[in-house]
Formats: sequence, structure tokens, C-alpha cells
Amino acid sequence: MVSAFLNAFRTPDLRKKILFTLGILVLLRLGSTIPTPNVNASAIRSCATAATTGESAGVYSMINMFSGGALLHLSIFALGVMPYITSSIILQLLTVVIPRLETLKKEGGSGQQKITQYTRWLTIVLAVLQATSFTMLAVNGNLFTTCALDIVYSNGIFPIVVMILTMTAGTSIIMWFGELITDRGVGNGMSLLIFTSIAAQFPNALWTIKLQRGWEVFFLVIAVGLVVVAAVVF
Repeated sequence: MVSAFLNAFRTPDLRKKILFTLGILVLLRLGSTIPTPNVNASAIRSCATAATTGESAGVYSMINMFSGGALLHLSIFALGVMPYITSSIILQLLTVVIPRLETLKKEGGSGQQKITQYTRWLTIVLAVLQATSFTMLAVNGNLFTTCALDIVYSNGIFPIVVMILTMTAGTSIIMWFGELITDRGVGNGMSLLIFTSIAAQFPNALWTIKLQRGWEVFFLVIAVGLVVVAAVVF
């Protein structure tokens, strides 16, 4: 596996694609750490830490998984790939129900481009709805039910609209990142973004296991993971 990876870097064109993909993934993780305007970064960090280590940690961890830790911190990429995944599923289901979409699917490349365009527009609509929901939960103090800290600075209309537009724009950028990787990088862009978001939670998940279960279970989980990876690779 290591030799194959080194050989890939010896090929100029493939090396350029790999580096381009890694650069996009770095930008994704960077955007996942930048808070949305009007968000009290220190307060929401404390609330998120308490939520992911408390009694309801499982629920919050599941909600936070596909955003790579960005959702509970209300970053500019807080919504992650969730709107795109949801819109893709909806379009797939509607293809069976709506004859026009089924016809487009059978037309080949041109029809698929139109379906992709519909997916993009539906993604934006869902992003606005989800951004509005999470923003209002944060403004009303219901995002973290066990945390009494004020996680937003202002409850005014303008700051709320800015938060919604920022998270919606973040979803558009993530969608663009996925298409850039597909066109100029390595592999399927959205699949890589989903994997990166999930993998970004591995260290926190492992450390939570250590805090709740102790070192024995912590090393046992790592050992099982290494065995599974070795079995897949070799």
C-alpha cells in the first residue's frame, strides 16, 4: 500500500490531483473551525464540550457526525453535506414518482446534468431551512438544553439573517468543493467530503471513550480498529 502511494506521487499528473484534493480537504476543515458571525465562540465551545460528554452525548454526536464537528460550533460550514445528501435522496425518490424526472434520467448525460442542477437548487432550499432552524434554536437557547450560556451576542433580525445566509453560503461552497474534487482531483468529491467529516470525529470519539470507559477499553477499540484495517488492506 505504501509503495503504491509513493508511486502515485511519482506521476506528475496524479501527484497534482492528490495535492489539489488534499488542499480542498484542508480548506474544508479550516472552514469547519471558523464560527458564524454573531456566535460567541468560547461559550458555544464550552456548551458543545459539555453536550458531547454528558448523558445525551450519543444524540449530539450523531447530529454532529456529518458536519465534522462544525454543527455544534455553528461554524460557517455548520450544515456540512447534510443538505446535499438529503436533496440527492429526495431527487432519487422523485425520479420514480415524477415521469419528467424519470425521462431525464434515461436521456443520459444531458438529462443527468439537469437532475444535478435540480439537486443543487434543492440543496440551497434545504440549507436555508436547516440554517434557519439551527439559528433559531441557538437564539432561543434551545440548541443545548443543559447549557445556560448565551451562545449568540445579539437576538436582532439583522444578525440572525447574517447567520442564516453565512451557513447557507457555506453549504454552497462545500457543494462547489465536491464538484472541484470530482473534476480536478481524485475520486468522487462528495464521498470524500463525507468521509473527511466523519473521520474528523474519530479523535474526539476515541477520547470520549477513554474518559467514560478508561484506558483498557480505549486501547481495545484501537486494537480492533487496526485489525480491521489490516484485514481490509492486506
